[in-house]
Formats: sequence, C-alpha cells, structure tokens
Amino acid sequence: MKTILCYGDSLTYGADPSIATGGRHAYENRWPTALGEGLGHDKVRIIAEGLGGRTTAFDDHSALADRNGTRILPTLLDSHKPLDAVVIMLGTNDMKSYINGSALAAAMGMKRLVQIIRTFAYDVGMPVPKVVLVSPPLCVATDHPDLSTMFRHGMTESHLLAGHYERVASELGCAFFDAATVAMASPIDGVHLDAANSRAIGTALVPMVAGILEI
Repeated sequence: MKTILCYGDSLTYGADPSIATGGRHAYENRWPTALGEGLGHDKVRIIAEGLGGRTTAFDDHSALADRNGTRILPTLLDSHKPLDAVVIMLGTNDMKSYINGSALAAAMGMKRLVQIIRTFAYDVGMPVPKVVLVSPPLCVATDHPDLSTMFRHGMTESHLLAGHYERVASELGCAFFDAATVAMASPIDGVHLDAANSRAIGTALVPMVAGILEI
C-alpha cells in the first residue's frame, strides 16, 4: 500500500464556488479522491491536506489559520510518515495582490517546499517521498465582488505559473503536471472549480503518479 499526501489550498479542499457561504464539494468530487479511485484504493492511501487560502511560502495575517505552506509542511510530513509521494498544487493564492502577485515568487515557494520534503529528517528506513508539482488552473474573469479585484493582476500572472513550475521541476528532478490543460476555474468566482473540473485533475494525474510509484 502506497501513501500519497495531496498538499494544497481550497482547490484541494474542494471549495464549491456555487455555494456562496463557502461550501465544499462532496468527498467523491474532490480531485484527491478521483486520484485515489483511479490508482485503486487497494493500492494507495490518499491523505488530502487542503486549506483555503494556503500559499506556497508567504504569510497572510488576515487569516484565522496559518496559510504559509512552508511552515506547516514539516508537521504534516512528520504526522503522516512514511509517505511514498507528495503531490503539491499551490500557487493560486500567491496571485493575490496583497500576498505577492508574482508567478515567479510562487515558483520559488514551490522550490522551497520540495527542498523541505527532500531534506526532512525521516526515520531510518523510511523513503524520501517522490514529488509531483502541479500548476493550478488559470484564474478567469469574474464579477465576484471580492475575488474580481483580489485576483485582477493574478489573472495575467497565473498564465506564467506552468512555465516557471515546469522549469523548477526539471531543475529539481520532480514530475510536473499543468492542471490548466484539463481544468478551468468557474466564472462564478474566477478561481474555484466545479465538481467535474475538480475530478478531472485527479483523473489526469493517475498515469503520472502510477508511473512514479510503479503501481
């Protein structure tokens, strides 16, 4: 049995843009679930760690919880070890104007996350997890009263994420997948995914993850 940590933000949490109060897609309609189904629940155990607003490596002091992805990752690596793979899909919240709004900065944050995974002090005999970097779907135009302004600059920068992430993945010897090739954000809020697009990401990742883990 292989164990996979899916590390992300509200897209991994399964935020449903059609529910104004911040609802969540049913368990079966979240991309980590679709990934587990595709790989086979008799072969893998999926741990979905999605937090709304999580960034790659940057602080958001307006939030109730710590959203800095680099700060919480070591705790999760320790609590969920041993891990065979970590799939990281982060960067959307880095596009917020008051966070950093830069695709390059998000890529540097992803690089730091890989370094944390690779250098963590795992117990003797435990594997160093394989890493998959996933660039998130593009931000799209929306009339949402908050997110339309919050991601105005990010709509342009989000188009640059895949190129930067692919370069970082190549430099570090990680697998890379561009989620924008299979999924599109909902115009309801310009960021989050409907159920079909969320599932599409997990399904598309199946061949890559299966190959990495040789299952």
